[in-house]
Amino acid sequence: MNTEEEKLKMIDEDFEQGISMVNKFNPSVTFYGSTRLNEGNPDYEKVRHLTYRISKELGYTIFSGGGPGIMEAANRGAFEAGGKSIGFTISLPKEQDTNKYITEQIPFHFFFSRQSSMSYATEVCIFGPGGFGTFSELFEILTLLQTNKIDKVPVILFGSEFWSPLEKLIEENLLNKYKTIGEEDIKLYTITDDEDKILEIIKNSKIRDGHDALR
Repeated sequence: MNTEEEKLKMIDEDFEQGISMVNKFNPSVTFYGSTRLNEGNPDYEKVRHLTYRISKELGYTIFSGGGPGIMEAANRGAFEAGGKSIGFTISLPKEQDTNKYITEQIPFHFFFSRQSSMSYATEVCIFGPGGFGTFSELFEILTLLQTNKIDKVPVILFGSEFWSPLEKLIEENLLNKYKTIGEEDIKLYTITDDEDKILEIIKNSKIRDGHDALR
């Protein structure tokens, strides 16, 4: 069992090495998604093809959590394009397999420090289909954008079949029925299947300065 002092030291290490490495690899695009959608799954293959294009055509670094599923697909596309493919890995009680398509690994002790580093200075965040963890990461970023705690960064929900029901829930319940969000909040994300549109969003996104990315 770690003491509180040891935990604080581990947190400091996470942030120090995470932020320094993120700045090293800008400009970048960060991918999120399920560990359970593997090779041969249509969403896996779509993400793999998209990151191949992002890496090959734009030269951006690809970040992911470094695990299997959508994370592997993201790293794999960049790896196959000969680009930079970075894994933000996490220490878990039941060890998570690191995918073989990362060119460099950044290990973390804690989810919150990993997530902060992944969103720290990336130019675009792209979400494939996922479960509780993916939704947690998505809504954390949307909340930070809504409250102006991070620079404005495009959030893309890749896969309209998966994400459109969520959009309906947000608009019908949160916005119209219960009014727990504002009209401007539904503009914080884009749902699309169009790779060309995503590449245009990336090309037109602001290159972020890591020193100013978090407020």
